[in-house]
Amino acid sequence: MALGRGSARNGAAVLRAAALLLGLLAMSAEAAKYTVGDYGGWKFNVAGWAKGRTFRAGDVLEFKYNGAVHDVAAVDAAAYQSCVVPKGKRALSSGHDKVRLVKGMHYFVCTVRGHCKANMKIAVRVI
Repeated sequence: MALGRGSARNGAAVLRAAALLLGLLAMSAEAAKYTVGDYGGWKFNVAGWAKGRTFRAGDVLEFKYNGAVHDVAAVDAAAYQSCVVPKGKRALSSGHDKVRLVKGMHYFVCTVRGHCKANMKIAVRVI
């Protein structure tokens, strides 16, 4: 079947509709935001908080805590397990820190002496 003069316009309309649909789908897959520790926030014994949750790349972890007595640092698996944070490791300390996640394993600890050992740490797997 031969295409008439309007077929180019119809093709462009189909492409615009497809682009709109993809945009709407992308908006519906918006990143999730999680407050670490839920209502209690970033505190002692929060280590099990991530269990049973599914985290995706682009999701945001929000750490809420008293910045005068706590902080949060992203560390490697060894530092997470041992609660020994490398010297000079930069920690966040605003009391309202947000971290956007990428695919892989992420480990966070409070660097204040004794706090990590009191399970103020989390391990998060991101798909």
